[in-house]
Amino acid sequence: MPEEIIEPDLRICDSHHHLWDYPDSRYLVEEFLGDVGGGHKVSSTVYVECRHGWRTSGPEAMRPVGETEYVERLTKESGIDADATRVAAGIIGFADLDLGAAVVPVLSAHLDASDRFRGIRHMSAWDASERIHNAQTDPPPDLLQSSQFREGFACLSKLGLTFDAWVYHPQIPEVTDLAKAFPDTTIVLNHVGGPLGIGTYANRREEIFGIWRRHMAELSECPNVCVKLGGLTMSMSGFGWHKREILPASSELAQAMEPYYQSCIESFGPQRCMFESNFPVDRVSCSYTVLWNAFKRIARNFSATERAALFHDTAVRVYKLDV
Repeated sequence: MPEEIIEPDLRICDSHHHLWDYPDSRYLVEEFLGDVGGGHKVSSTVYVECRHGWRTSGPEAMRPVGETEYVERLTKESGIDADATRVAAGIIGFADLDLGAAVVPVLSAHLDASDRFRGIRHMSAWDASERIHNAQTDPPPDLLQSSQFREGFACLSKLGLTFDAWVYHPQIPEVTDLAKAFPDTTIVLNHVGGPLGIGTYANRREEIFGIWRRHMAELSECPNVCVKLGGLTMSMSGFGWHKREILPASSELAQAMEPYYQSCIESFGPQRCMFESNFPVDRVSCSYTVLWNAFKRIARNFSATERAALFHDTAVRVYKLDV
């Protein structure tokens, strides 16, 4: 049964979503706006790279710039009307930081491709278990610690760019070390640091939660790090919602996710936390309407100022969105 929208006038910046067009999966602006049209007040969004739309020719290092060009074309007319959702008000692309200082021309090309380009994500999610899918970038286990990667990473702050970090929970200390080494670079941790609940991590939720919470508390001591509240409806979290014939209601989602998100807000504060949909990836477990209802249930006891930060203001400030 469809849910009624909770707090429909609360302004939202969806800080993390994708757009793609594959033979068996189309999710472009029309499909995304179909989800957004459920009733939540989504005024702007941040597009995050998913290795789609890359150039198919030219120098290998420059090919990811095609994704920024692609999203710029797809969303250029979005949000012209005052009440419309401005899709991809910010764009997070990919550049191979393992290029070291040679990554600068790639970053510059992204900036030239769109005035909405705000930073990069170089996925480093890796686990030794064969049952865990590592990131599409096929990262080595020590990517964030390599000298070549860090040479490239050092170029970001000079261009005013952010870094989106996608890791699994055992790797969170590596993000902490990176953040301490580069205090002038804003790091946005994706999907609350990827707490795993499948493979060798299955049936260990309480134990894993304790490890995750300790790592996150240590990371929160780095003032240059923010965290995206979302991603727990992905299958890798181990809740199994995607296997159900009838998907969960927002009340059930909120009850399961609340310990994670409340812990993040307690450690980082609302000014360094932002809710995200991670659609269409998380659509396997719930609808867009239900997901944001769950977020609103979790944030129900915060002040109006704090809710504004969690749902809109933090993302707009961190990504310097023109909205």
